[in-house]
Amino acid sequence: MTHARTLLACAASLSLAAPALAEEVVVFAAASLKTALDAVAADFQAATGYTVAISYAGSNALARQIIEGAPADIFLSSAVNWMDVVEQSGLLLPQTRRDLFGNALVLVGGPEAIPVDLTPGFDLVGLLGDGRLAMGMVESVPAGQYGKAALESLGLWEAVAPSVAQADNVRAALAFVSSGEAPYGIVYATDAVAAPGVTVVGTFPADSHPPILFPGALLTGATDAADAAFFAAITSEAGAAVFAAQGFEILN
Repeated sequence: MTHARTLLACAASLSLAAPALAEEVVVFAAASLKTALDAVAADFQAATGYTVAISYAGSNALARQIIEGAPADIFLSSAVNWMDVVEQSGLLLPQTRRDLFGNALVLVGGPEAIPVDLTPGFDLVGLLGDGRLAMGMVESVPAGQYGKAALESLGLWEAVAPSVAQADNVRAALAFVSSGEAPYGIVYATDAVAAPGVTVVGTFPADSHPPILFPGALLTGATDAADAAFFAAITSEAGAAVFAAQGFEILN
């Protein structure tokens, strides 16, 4: 069964009639989800006639916008802590929160970069030379927080901190590397797949940082059948296959 047909069946189970373009689903999603989520949204729109509008940014920025009243129906975060903040503000639809995906943290470089062994004491500063290490903002962007934790665990953070170029989100950090502005960067494994001219040179040990979890939930403003239908599409067998093909670990 094609992705579009499966998504149509999923939507039909939640809404007997889906008037073409009658309802819009507004999604706030972590930037790292863009490639897979755009594909799921395209299939869903073609199958149902609903419209999906997706705003991508760092999970920290999205959470703050939701709390400040930005209209959104679904929140897909790249870290548990920012979903917690939204939940503690009373803005999640009860019992819709789920841990959807897992990921890995990698060091990426340009097309000529060679593999390295990311172990305690690795000479990351020497690898960078005069270049910068691109990362998400280390105090707020989840990929940056995971990256800082990994570097601290390996005893590398103090030496490399002056060479870090911080970005607003993980895809912006990836762009620094893919454009050649930075020789290396720390991103999710799934991001590395999404950018041409980027090579994974090493994977950080899973125990060097907190587990990378992507939770999702419907927000209290999600009152249309389309909202529940699209969230179901993301977590359906067809939707999960799209995310798995991008390299995400499917949790539910």
